[in-house]
Amino acid sequence: MLDSSQWPGVFFWTTMGSVVILNMAGGIYQNTVYGMAAKLPFKYTGAVVLGSNISGTFTAVINVISLALAPNARTSAIYYFIAALFILLACFDSFFALPLNRFYRYNEQRIKRQEQEKSVASGGIKARPPYWMIFKKCYPQCLNVFLVFFVTLSIFPAVYSDIKMVDEEFIIPQRYFVAVCCFLSFNFFAMVGNMLPGLFTWPGPRWLWIPVVLRVLFIPFFLLCNYQPLGVTRALPVLIANDWAYWIGGIFLGVTSGYYSSLAMMYCPRTVEPEYAATAGMFGAACLITGIFGGINFSLIMPILVESISF
Repeated sequence: MLDSSQWPGVFFWTTMGSVVILNMAGGIYQNTVYGMAAKLPFKYTGAVVLGSNISGTFTAVINVISLALAPNARTSAIYYFIAALFILLACFDSFFALPLNRFYRYNEQRIKRQEQEKSVASGGIKARPPYWMIFKKCYPQCLNVFLVFFVTLSIFPAVYSDIKMVDEEFIIPQRYFVAVCCFLSFNFFAMVGNMLPGLFTWPGPRWLWIPVVLRVLFIPFFLLCNYQPLGVTRALPVLIANDWAYWIGGIFLGVTSGYYSSLAMMYCPRTVEPEYAATAGMFGAACLITGIFGGINFSLIMPILVESISF
């Protein structure tokens, strides 16, 4: 462990540069994975979203364990980095192992045959994918993906983690309140929501936008909880002063986030011809990242809202 107290400027810019590079690499990797998954039956796209929430649950469990066992923040950081290293190696190996899988090769060859047949029918001229046409067909599901992640990231983790305990006698101790009721609960139930499309897929692509838009109501719900952002004097009255209501609301936020994000990502490649499924999947992944970006930035407005609105 290096002592960076003597060079804070260099440490800050090195950290920011690392964050930019890591997130650029992560975005490219994520888009590539969604494009590859789109070549498979649509349930496998949902499995990619499921993997994201499994990783969140895994991280939340490590957080709870580190609170219980780690004597200080430095030891906790070591645990996190060791876990991340092993996960990174597993991702690296699986990415190169996937083309060796017979099931994946079969579906990849099936897509190539369809492309060749279309090329022969067009006189052997290989045209570029009609990106605008593909986007026009899949944009309703892309919009659903964007809205799901926009609403989720507007609340979690910025607002969600700043909601303070009301009842000191609550079943979860103060020390573990945020770790369990916020991070672990959301990620675990988002993972559960990701699994539900394996049992049923409702509503269909045409009507999915209705529950997705209704999720916007989660924003005022959590703002009316005991949301106390640091350094802000709250003017908005706390109308939901109940830890159970906050916890149950967070569970519904997680389940709906996992379920509807999986449905939207699964429906997205199905709206176009099979040979364009990978491109549609990457459009969906781009909207996912855009929704995350928009939601995180919109969450910066929440402290201003609770400080300036009163009734």
